[in-house]
Amino acid sequence: MSQVSDTVGRYQLSQLDFLEAEAIFIMREVAAEFERPVLLFSGGKDSVVMLRLAEKAFWPAPIPFPVMHVDTGHNFPEVIEFRDKRVAELGVRLVVASVQEQIDAGKVVEPTGRWASRNRLQTAALLEAIEEHSFDAAFGGARRDEEKARAKERVFSFRDEFGQWDPKNQRPELWNLYNTRVNRGENIRVFPLSNWTELDVWHYIRREELELPSIYFAHRRRVFERDGILLPDSPYVTRDEDEEVFEASVRYRTVGDMTCTGAVLSTATELDEVIAEIAATRITERGQTRADDRSSEAAMEERKREGYF
Repeated sequence: MSQVSDTVGRYQLSQLDFLEAEAIFIMREVAAEFERPVLLFSGGKDSVVMLRLAEKAFWPAPIPFPVMHVDTGHNFPEVIEFRDKRVAELGVRLVVASVQEQIDAGKVVEPTGRWASRNRLQTAALLEAIEEHSFDAAFGGARRDEEKARAKERVFSFRDEFGQWDPKNQRPELWNLYNTRVNRGENIRVFPLSNWTELDVWHYIRREELELPSIYFAHRRRVFERDGILLPDSPYVTRDEDEEVFEASVRYRTVGDMTCTGAVLSTATELDEVIAEIAATRITERGQTRADDRSSEAAMEERKREGYF
């Protein structure tokens, strides 16, 4: 009996095991408490991890909720191809909230000019899709280490009937107890990866042998530099005459709209090489590669207050 007790006393979870168990608990809690949850899936690395966690949470049953992508129409083609492939493999229902459809219907106005990006227009498409499908909880892959506004988020982030976020009107989460009550029209954004770091995500991808879009690994691409960010040479991106295009070996740390998502110089073509680069960097992926976060000091928080991810 004492030997059993000693063995139990010495049992410890690894960091990844602990994070995985916490995320799976959160997903099961949502499935049990909400009527119509949805998982936001962009095809990026955090979304890929979220899908694996959902698989594990409900195995051997299928994932009990659809996935939704808010498509700006200016996404990297490699990511869209990967999204469709992964969704087909899992047999889950894909809901696409289209920014292009919002523009065509006159519901939003597409910005123009040098800094034009459809990224902010995703909010209207997302909120309309949530209302149309009556989703009462939406899983997101945001992590607190990404950006200071996201560091303010609770795991269960309350959104009012307009889909808006008020950082001063959030619920306490003492001892991992989550308040799941919402009135009609309100919803909760749920972030199971809140306590993960970028390095945790990459270690989990290696452990689980997860496939990723090819742009996460070094490849040759035509880019130009703007404000210290390497943006892709694309018909979607307005480029000034003095912004010279050149070809370089790059990879992406995060994926999003091509107009505001930058690459980093890299020769890392293998997973371990990417992990070594991430371990050595001191700049977050959004801080290094997302032009939309640089429009103002509180750019992300402003978008989140409007209903952004």
